Amino acid sequence: MDERQALASFSALSQETRLGIVRTLVVAGPEGLAAGSIAERMGVSPSNLSFHLKELDHSGLISQRRESRSIVYTASYNALAELVKFLMEDCCSGHPVIRASVERSDGCCAPQEALGDATFA
Repeated sequence: MDERQALASFSALSQETRLGIVRTLVVAGPEGLAAGSIAERMGVSPSNLSFHLKELDHSGLISQRRESRSIVYTASYNALAELVKFLMEDCCSGHPVIRASVERSDGCCAPQEALGDATFA
């Protein structure tokens, strides 16, 4: 991930509703959620949700697919992994205690096999 893409990703995540959407989609897993379900879970109007989904899609942090009459959104796990990698590359080379702290954290992430086809590269 280059700096420009990282900035676009951070910009998209710097808004409370958008961060909540990404977190909701990560928990939903690779099957994703229809836009109506996201709006209901987030407690936002469909027009408000549409605005935020567009920003997240543009940043590459989520993707969409059509299923019948619905648009289903999923977290872009590879893009999220690249963003974390971008942060970790520079900060941890100078501060190994950060990497050690992250590696000691248990329970924050599902095992890779639980993600099915949406594995990190």
